[in-house]
Amino acid sequence: RCFKQASKIIAISQMVKDNIVNAYEIDQNKISVIYPGIELKEINFKKSIDKLSQEFSLTKDCQIILYVGSGFKRKGVKEFLQIISKLDNIHNIKAFVIGKEKNMSYYQNLAKELCIEKQVIFTGLRKDVEDFFTISDIFLFPTHYEPFGNVVLEAMNLRNVVFTTKQCGGSELLDSEFIMQSPDDFSVIQKINNLLENNDKLVMIQEQNRFKSIKFSIEINLFKTLQVIDENIN
Repeated sequence: RCFKQASKIIAISQMVKDNIVNAYEIDQNKISVIYPGIELKEINFKKSIDKLSQEFSLTKDCQIILYVGSGFKRKGVKEFLQIISKLDNIHNIKAFVIGKEKNMSYYQNLAKELCIEKQVIFTGLRKDVEDFFTISDIFLFPTHYEPFGNVVLEAMNLRNVVFTTKQCGGSELLDSEFIMQSPDDFSVIQKINNLLENNDKLVMIQEQNRFKSIKFSIEINLFKTLQVIDENIN
């Protein structure tokens, strides 16, 4: 009812817009898509790597894959672990799982069953998530459903290659080769392997993602939101 009474609706992704149109039979012209904004960060790799290397005994040549998010079942931690377990050169990889989960022991046991308990570090909630984004090479987010997912933008801003599913609104910011068709789209495994073996390409995509993220600052989000409001009250 509130959707139909509104003169304008702002959706945080095209996926959410489509969901509203299909579920509530709302005129699509009534809905504007404005992606969320993030606080853009400066990168201090040395500070972050020095700190986390000390805490987690990271070697200089290890490659880091990251997951961030609470509510592991919906956000695809099971699939994250399955993907990690199938990667080449697994002994050179550290995978961090950051977030709150009431059934943490299930995922820790799954890591053991997949024989990757030495590669995967479950940190729980962290106040220094920015440091993990800074040191990671790839952000892997095989979520089952996410209206947008600010972690996608945050990872891009701190120079990560990002893979996520088409069920995540944030995937709309990525090129198609980085979008998984489903959480268990294991074609992503070879793509990750190829990037970890080709540092030049990895760095190039990381830089491209950082450049893209600049277009999604909080200030730009605020400007676009106020613009829509102004157009509908004047």
